[in-house]
Amino acid sequence: MNIHERYGLTRVINARGTFTPLGVSRSSERVAKTVAQALGEFFIIEELQSLVSQAAVDLAGGEAAAVTHCVSAATTIAVAAAMAGSDPKKVAALPDASGMPDRVVLPAGHAVDYGHPNTTDIRLAGAFPVLAGSEAMCSTRDLEAALAHERTACLLLVSSRLTTGSPVDLREAVAAAHRRNVPAIIDAAAQGMRMDALLSTGADAVLFSAQKYLASPTAGLIIGRAEFVRDCRVQERGIGRAMKPTKEAILGVLAAIEDRRDLEPAAWREAQARKVAWFVDRVKHVSSVTASEVPDPSGMPFSRVRLTVRAEGEGWNAAVLAARLRSETPPIWVMEHGAGEGHLFLELVPLDDAELEVIADRLTHCAAGRSAAAPLPN
Repeated sequence: MNIHERYGLTRVINARGTFTPLGVSRSSERVAKTVAQALGEFFIIEELQSLVSQAAVDLAGGEAAAVTHCVSAATTIAVAAAMAGSDPKKVAALPDASGMPDRVVLPAGHAVDYGHPNTTDIRLAGAFPVLAGSEAMCSTRDLEAALAHERTACLLLVSSRLTTGSPVDLREAVAAAHRRNVPAIIDAAAQGMRMDALLSTGADAVLFSAQKYLASPTAGLIIGRAEFVRDCRVQERGIGRAMKPTKEAILGVLAAIEDRRDLEPAAWREAQARKVAWFVDRVKHVSSVTASEVPDPSGMPFSRVRLTVRAEGEGWNAAVLAARLRSETPPIWVMEHGAGEGHLFLELVPLDDAELEVIADRLTHCAAGRSAAAPLPN
């Protein structure tokens, strides 16, 4: 009896990517065994953090790393570190930021909602967000104007498909902050396969989700300058205490890094490309739906499948197709952010061949019965 049967849980096919409400990712056998062993033992947590720090730096670059509970926690901790440093009194005082720099500058298009507003993470540290530019565009000049204030604690940038407006040159933005002696932090939660590229921007800290493409237990990774990472760790004596990682999470991250170290990138990319090509070919004869390969919008090294649905009244459109895919057993979840324009997107990275067959068969079935079926409720 599997875990879904044991507890009466819904088995899901997740073509929506590293989506937190669906459990984010699937961990490897190495990670699962490491976590299981960790649960039955005692450790010196500082030793575990030191192990992960060295492993993360060897893998991705930077000078040091630390594990947090998640990237949301890492954002709050990094902002706190920018305000309080390692001063014990200031660390203990937060979120009362009296007498500390408390302005966090971020491009307006980088104020995103990934289940909650990332500006909430800023406010939790006792700081307040200052939005530079507009949602349509934020230039280096806009950033410099916002940074030119004595109470500025840090610059927060986001590398994600959720950002809006013209892309911000992260390297230039980091340089602008450093010209003001302001630390720069990059929230790169779902960019775990672009670690080296984002660290090469010169940011003081880059924040990665370890449970997304590293596929560890729930955890965040802060990688960057040794002094700044040290200040982040010091926050565990203050508000970061509620955001600390567990022993099994830290060792799970270490095992996930070992998985990544052993990965052959070219072979992995080829395997992902093969899945996408197979799926596009498999559903090419489905009526009213056209499948195509599109690159990941945030620069990750794999493609997605785009389904373009030819609408036929309210009874058949992209939103209706998504609802029908999700309504049967097992439910299939896809990305729906483009449904208004007639597009659905599928990320196939964590899926096996049997799951791809189920999706293809379901898609064919839904399209074949489109005219007879009424729209499903949301």
